[in-house]
Formats: sequence, structure tokens, C-alpha cells
Amino acid sequence: MARCQVCRTEYKKWRLTQKVCGSVVCAQAYAERVREKQERRELRARKEKLKTRSDYMKEAQVAFNAYIRERDKDKPCICCGAPLNAGAVGGGFDAGHYRSVGSAPHLRFVEANCHGQTKQCNRYGSGRAVDYRLGLIQRIGLAAVESLESDQAPKRYTIDDLKAIRAEYKQKLKALKTQPERKVA
Repeated sequence: MARCQVCRTEYKKWRLTQKVCGSVVCAQAYAERVREKQERRELRARKEKLKTRSDYMKEAQVAFNAYIRERDKDKPCICCGAPLNAGAVGGGFDAGHYRSVGSAPHLRFVEANCHGQTKQCNRYGSGRAVDYRLGLIQRIGLAAVESLESDQAPKRYTIDDLKAIRAEYKQKLKALKTQPERKVA
């Protein structure tokens, strides 16, 4: 016995591909569902075709920042050492870049260049570069900080690069959230 996908009653299948009971009402409702699903799929595909490189850049940045926030949620602010309020309204803290995205766009998706930072330090304190540098030296070491500061290699992200970055950081975020218990570094 099979179960009708519309009214959920049990029925005996007449054909191998039959999805609903013999009711005309159920058949029409099922056909409407299939049509709406197909329309949503086509709309999603049309919207995907209209996306610009900038749209993909925003999506990749959102995925990257979400990963950084999850990675650093148990650590103190890189600048002031205050605890990061992960549960606060609006996220509580930002994924702040040491070298800003405006001055060093090629370091936009470099994990060593981005750390959890209170909104006060990041937005209203203009990033607090000196304090950020001191905190960064403590976390990753002087050689790595100097490497970040001297990196001037231009990088132009293609749409395929941005799709890959978005997928990578979504996967990393999912893996990070499924870890049973994390150690605070």
C-alpha cells in the first residue's frame, strides 16, 4: 500500500509512478505543487544568472565572516581583550580585518588577517590598528604579522573563485559547529 502525497490516505498503486490516490482533487493539487516547484526552480536559476561579481563577493564575504565569528566566539577581542558577546543582539561582535578590505582587498579572505573584534573597536574605534597589531602578534607571531604587512600581491577574484570561497567557508563553518567541544586558544 502507498500513501497519497496530498491527502495522506492509503491506496493501492495502479502504476509504478503513481504519486496520489485516484481522486481528481488530489491529482490537481499534486500537479499544482509540481508546477509551483518547477517555477521556483526556474526563478532561482534566472536570479542566479543575473548575479554580478559584486553579488558573489558579498556572499563569499558573508560566509567568510560567519566562519571567523564562529571560530573566535570563545576568544577575547583582538584589540581590547574584552570578551566577545556572541549571543548579543545583532551578533555582538564583528569579524575585523587587520589590513582593511579597502586598503588590501587581496587579503580579504585570509584567515590570519581577520579576527573577532568588538563592534566598539572595529566600527567606532576605526579598527584600533595599533592595539590590533599587538593582539595579532600575540596570536600568530611577529613573523606572520610582518608577512601580512608586506603582502602586496594583487589578486582579482573571479566568479568561480568566489563561489569556491563561499562553499569552502560554509563547509568550514558547518564542520566547526559540529565539533563536540572546542578548546579556547
